[in-house]
Amino acid sequence: MSDKVEAFNAYREKMNAKILDDNNKVIKRIFNLDTNAFKAGALDVKTKELLGLVASLVLRCDDCVKYHLETCYKEGLTKEEVNETLSIATLIGGTIVIPHLRRAFEFWEELESQD
Repeated sequence: MSDKVEAFNAYREKMNAKILDDNNKVIKRIFNLDTNAFKAGALDVKTKELLGLVASLVLRCDDCVKYHLETCYKEGLTKEEVNETLSIATLIGGTIVIPHLRRAFEFWEELESQD
């Protein structure tokens, strides 16, 4: 696993554990809702992850973009599928998302370098 991917996952895991250990009912329910929302249902997991990726890029959340990119990668989505999704997000979000698009491309390359 690349250092950037490993560092992102380690930090996310550490901080999520701290947040959940605080035992706040509302936060725990939000985390649970997020987990359940991305499970297969009427839409498959791949489609839901691509939707999450678009929303994350448009909202300019680099952590969310990384999370959805990694899940897309693990779900077997191709670079072409991800790039087309990122292009739609950039169209919707406008030029202000281009810096986040750059970081998304860089993170996808890190994921691919694991092969």
